[in-house]
Amino acid sequence: MAKDTGMSQSSRGPVLRWTLRILKILAALFVLVHLYTLALKWAPVPGTILMGQRIIEGEDFRRVIVPLEEISPNLVYAVIAAEDARFCEHDGIDFEAVGQALEERRRGRSQRGASTITQQTAKNTFFWNGGGFVRKGGEAWFAIFIDGIWGKRRVMEQYLNTIEWGDGIFGAEAAARVRFGKHASELTEREAALLAAVLPNPHEWRVDPPGNYVSGRAGTLQSRLRVVANDGLANCVL
Repeated sequence: MAKDTGMSQSSRGPVLRWTLRILKILAALFVLVHLYTLALKWAPVPGTILMGQRIIEGEDFRRVIVPLEEISPNLVYAVIAAEDARFCEHDGIDFEAVGQALEERRRGRSQRGASTITQQTAKNTFFWNGGGFVRKGGEAWFAIFIDGIWGKRRVMEQYLNTIEWGDGIFGAEAAARVRFGKHASELTEREAALLAAVLPNPHEWRVDPPGNYVSGRAGTLQSRLRVVANDGLANCVL
């Protein structure tokens, strides 16, 4: 019995050492990722997993990074109206919207989207498309982290420079140039509403020209973006 115990203890040694090494590597990665996140408070996101995927797929990759000052306020109002009306109120995750989505799922109704602009920014910056607990959990953590570290204005700036508008087009400036032949700073209410209208599915829904659904949704968003502007729902950004 003593001999068996000795062998068992000796076999545990390599396992323990490997476990410690893995933990050290994970801890180092955790620190590095958060240092990278901190740097993005001032530096633009250099690229994302989705951008790399589009390049590998052979799409014409187009992206022009611009500061928020060079993006029309109309687009800020429009994306808040379309994607996250409580953007200025929550801390990265809209728990009220999450609760409503869970209640709708429990009742078997169509599922409400509860992902905030901050969560989408976290996903676009650090993760990949698709579900899964790892991605969702990481997205939630980084949404809260960047909301506190970057602030709302920086989150919106990074969002509008990393969001995809289909056909390998990333960011507001590239979208404005390709879709409307102008700079993002020159977008009208209608053009901003059209861009926001296709965000849930930019590969299937078009703005040039828009179909009946996109055109109708853009009309609704055009009214809503005025409410966002008049009610100060974008004051944390503009």
